[in-house]
Amino acid sequence: MPSPFVGRESELALLRKRLDRVTADGTGASVAIRGRRQVGKSRLVQEFCDRSGRPYVFYTAIKGASPLEGIADFMVELRESSLPADPELVPGTAPANWPDAFRTLAALLPDAPSIVVLDELPWLAEQDPVFDGALQTAWDRLLSSRPVLLLLLGSDLHMMERFTAYDRPFYGRADNFVLGPLNPAETGNALGLDAADAIDAHLVSGGLPGILRTWPRGTPALDFIRSECADPASPLFGVPEATLLAEFPAPDQARRVLEAVGSGDRTHANIAATAGSQSGALPSGILSPLLRRLTDEKHVLASEAPLSTKPGKPALYRVADSNLRLYLAALRSAHELSRRGRPEAAYRVVERRWAAWRGRAVEPLIRQALELAAASGDFPWPETDVVGGWWNRRFTPEIDLVGADRVPVAGTVFFAGSVKWLASPFDQHDLAALVEGAAEIPGFSSNVANLAVVSLSGTTAAVASGGVGLVWGPQDVVSAWQP
Repeated sequence: MPSPFVGRESELALLRKRLDRVTADGTGASVAIRGRRQVGKSRLVQEFCDRSGRPYVFYTAIKGASPLEGIADFMVELRESSLPADPELVPGTAPANWPDAFRTLAALLPDAPSIVVLDELPWLAEQDPVFDGALQTAWDRLLSSRPVLLLLLGSDLHMMERFTAYDRPFYGRADNFVLGPLNPAETGNALGLDAADAIDAHLVSGGLPGILRTWPRGTPALDFIRSECADPASPLFGVPEATLLAEFPAPDQARRVLEAVGSGDRTHANIAATAGSQSGALPSGILSPLLRRLTDEKHVLASEAPLSTKPGKPALYRVADSNLRLYLAALRSAHELSRRGRPEAAYRVVERRWAAWRGRAVEPLIRQALELAAASGDFPWPETDVVGGWWNRRFTPEIDLVGADRVPVAGTVFFAGSVKWLASPFDQHDLAALVEGAAEIPGFSSNVANLAVVSLSGTTAAVASGGVGLVWGPQDVVSAWQP
């Protein structure tokens, strides 16, 4: 029995909009959907196909298959799908190439709107160097004039970006759609958790349905981790491990750089030292291109610069996906102990590192929530377009939240703030440190009304009555994603 489908209402609406356009115009539309593995691309599109009530074919490529094997599998899926009016119309002998396969597809399309899904598109392009061109020709000559919605799915983010790039055959022919993880509100709804526990669950799972589908309803994050430490085959370990092996199959320099960031190194110098060898740190001429590749192409790292009205350094790096970040920081070590039959020791590894890890991991999530709240208009500083952080070269101080009008150099700084994601409330000592540190931010107006506090455990009465411009708790963070 398939797991219940949760969330994704906005994504389903976007796909319905394209299908409605196909229905109204009688002509084709195509959408290229990309997103990391286990984010739920195939499940989303299957749900859309089921809800649409339209005939469809859903073909998933097999990595490493030959072009002839791929075409034969495509014909099998076509024959067994709801697309042809009669399965016998599908040729018993598979075509010899993709141009002929697409001609067969076009001949079988009904006059009413239909859906064609090609999943794991990068693997098809790997198998046959002429696949991209064949699909473009088929779309231009045979498919785009018919009422068909073509959905192209892929997990290799860089290859999917390249598929519709300016110098590639399918340029300008598909809308690009990036499918991200479930947001914290959807995670909380799926698991029946309150706001604080929903945020923890989102950080642990990365919002990935591949992990959430095994998460017992109503179970807090640490309780879930404790139970999964007794199961070495748990998706909690398997999903990030598979991601790591898929993106970095060999322990090369790129993987060492990623692991250095995952272990807590954030600056260029510290990453170079950790990812280096016995002969010394990794040279800048090697590290800088690797960091650009990991951030701009693979999107496995995120880079942040201090936000103020003046350019600042140094840039800080973090693992973009919180689930992979937890795996590199703690779960990988816990997994080794779990495999050796020591679940309690495995859990203690995570428990010891939990508070420090969570305190850092929640900051990007809170910044995103503040940006969403500012965009909604119900916000003390509605002109805020971006929320980042600020630090100097000594990291004294390091300010968690800075709201401004633009990046990389702000024209106006609207507020500065602090995140305290601990069991104790935000108190006068924390406020004094924030006031002192915020005064050093270039462009910040030293006014208590321009301060923001986001705290897991609330604030003391003195802080609450102290004129701070914004005080948020877990429910406020989660509400940023709710309609």
